[in-house]
Amino acid sequence: MAGDLACAMIACETVIGVRLWLGAWIPKFEAFLGLSLALAWPVAMAIAGAYRKRVHGEGTEEFRSVFTGGMGLTASVAIGAYATQTTIARSFVMAMFPLALFLTLYFRYRMRKHLHRRRGDGHYVRNVVAVGHREAVLDLVMQFRRQPHHGMRIVAACLPAESTLDVDGVPVLGDFTNVDEVVLKTDADSVAILACPELDGSALRRMAWSLEAARTDLFVAPALMDVAGPRISIRPVAGMPLLHVEHPEFEGTKHIMKNLFDKVLASGVLLVLAIPMLVIAALIRSTSQGPALFRQARVGRGGEEFRVFKFRTMVQNAEHLKQQLYDDNEFDGVLFKMRNDPRVTRVGGVLRRFSLDELPQLLNVLRGEMSLVGPRPPLPEEVAQYGQDVRRRLVVKPGMTGLWQVSGRSDLTWEESVRLDLRYVENWSLILDLQILWKTWSVVKNGNGAY
Repeated sequence: MAGDLACAMIACETVIGVRLWLGAWIPKFEAFLGLSLALAWPVAMAIAGAYRKRVHGEGTEEFRSVFTGGMGLTASVAIGAYATQTTIARSFVMAMFPLALFLTLYFRYRMRKHLHRRRGDGHYVRNVVAVGHREAVLDLVMQFRRQPHHGMRIVAACLPAESTLDVDGVPVLGDFTNVDEVVLKTDADSVAILACPELDGSALRRMAWSLEAARTDLFVAPALMDVAGPRISIRPVAGMPLLHVEHPEFEGTKHIMKNLFDKVLASGVLLVLAIPMLVIAALIRSTSQGPALFRQARVGRGGEEFRVFKFRTMVQNAEHLKQQLYDDNEFDGVLFKMRNDPRVTRVGGVLRRFSLDELPQLLNVLRGEMSLVGPRPPLPEEVAQYGQDVRRRLVVKPGMTGLWQVSGRSDLTWEESVRLDLRYVENWSLILDLQILWKTWSVVKNGNGAY
C-alpha cells in the first residue's frame, strides 16, 4: 500500500514538475487536488481487490485488479468533474493517472520477483498437508519443489491406508480420517486435497468443518486437471453447485485474432532482425561446412507435416551421428537430448544458449504453419509413439515458444513437458500468449534449460 501511494505521489510530482518547467502556473487548488488524487490511489486499489493476499505471487489477477482500480478512478474523476462542472487540469487525467498506473504495475512486478526470490530461500511459504493417493501426492511434491516460487511446501501427507513409507522424504502422518490432527501436529496452515474417489462431497464437507477452528486454508484439486480460467464456472442447479466446463475454442474470432497477431508481430520482428540474421548466417557458413539454414520435418496442426526452418547448430551429418548417441540420451520419453552433444558446433552452442537458432521459424509463422506461442513442434517419429492423450497437442499449431519453454525447457521430464503443452491447449488465449512471450525474454536471456 505504501508503494502504491509512493507511485501515485511520484506521478503527481512529475506532472506538476513538467508543467512548472514548461512555464505553466499551478494554483494551490490544483496542487491540493493532485495530492488528494494521489491519496485516493490506494483506496481505488483496495476497492478493486489489489490487496487480497491470494492474488499476490502468481497469476494475472493482481495486475488485472491494479488496472481495474486505476481505470475506475480515472473514469470516476473524469465523470465527476463533468457532472459537477468542476475544473480539473487535463494533465491529471491524461498524464498523472496513466503514469501512476504504469509505475504501480512495475512496482508490483518487481515486488513479485522479490517475493519469488525470498520463497526460493525458504521464506514466506505455506506449510501444506497433502491428502490423496501416493502417486498424486508425489506428483504435487515434485512440482512444488521444482517451482518454489509458488510458496507451497508439503510438510506431511495423509494417504487412504496406513503407511510407514514416506513420500520422497515427506512423512506420512495419517489417513483421511485424522487430517485435522496432522494439521495441528505439523503446525500447517493449508491442506491440499487431491482428486480421489474416497473423498466425496460428504467427506469433503466434514473435513472442511474439522479445519474451521484452526482457520486452515483448504485447496481442492478437481478431477478434471489442467483446465482453468474462464472455461470453469460454478453454477447452482437444483440446489447443487455444479462445475460447468466450457469447450476450448479452436476456431472463430479468437482464432482469427491469434493468427493476425502472430503474422503482424512476426513480420515486424523479421524486419528489425533481418541484418542480425544475415550476420548469423554468415558466421555459420564461415565456421563449419554446410548451409546456414537447417530444414527438418515436423508435425503441425491436425498431424500435417511441414518443414521447420532453423539456423544450423550441428555438424552437417548430425542425423547420421544421432544413431550412435542414443545410449547417451539424457531425456526420458520419446525425445533425444544431451547437455553436451558432440554434434553441436561452437557457433551453434552460442545460438542454442540464447535460442537464436529458432529465429528463422518466424518464416514458418508467416506461412501459417506455426504460431508464436504453442506446443513444441514434434518430430514425425515422436508423434508415431504418442498415446491418445498426447495427440491432443496436435489440435493447435505448434509454437516458437510455449509453457514448456518458459517452465524449464530441456530440464523438464517428458511427462511434465506433455502436461504443460496440454494445459496450454486446454486454456489458450491471447492474454496467455502475451504472458508467455513476456516470460520468454527472461528465459532466453538467462539460457535456462537450453542445450
